[in-house]
Amino acid sequence: MDHSQSLAQKIHNLSAQLSRESDQILQERLGIGLSQYKILASVSSNPRLQQRAIAVELGQTEASVSRQVKLLLAKGMITSRKNPANRREHLTELTIKGERVCEAAAQSLANYHRAFTGHLSPRQQEVLIGLLQDLNP
Repeated sequence: MDHSQSLAQKIHNLSAQLSRESDQILQERLGIGLSQYKILASVSSNPRLQQRAIAVELGQTEASVSRQVKLLLAKGMITSRKNPANRREHLTELTIKGERVCEAAAQSLANYHRAFTGHLSPRQQEVLIGLLQDLNP
């Protein structure tokens, strides 16, 4: 087997595993999925984002972001209102509940990721981060 194909497959498998386990952790602890967390984190870092901008930032379709936004609205974690300057645009903001859940999710994922990479030495972690940055600039 070609080493580059093997490497790409290993990276893909690792990414899928991290996503599945992160999603499960967030579902169990906070009642949200990884996709919903990504939207909360995106809005948290850039308040009043439009749904289209969220979709572009996360590499998702507007339809998938719209579905997740509706779920987050129903859970009281975000608000969405029409932009007074452009009635076709919707501006999205976190509620206080959304801020708390976003912070708790970030902490839960940080703890999981620490345990996931805890067997690596600090130097190995630095090297891995550098390699991943080279692959995904």
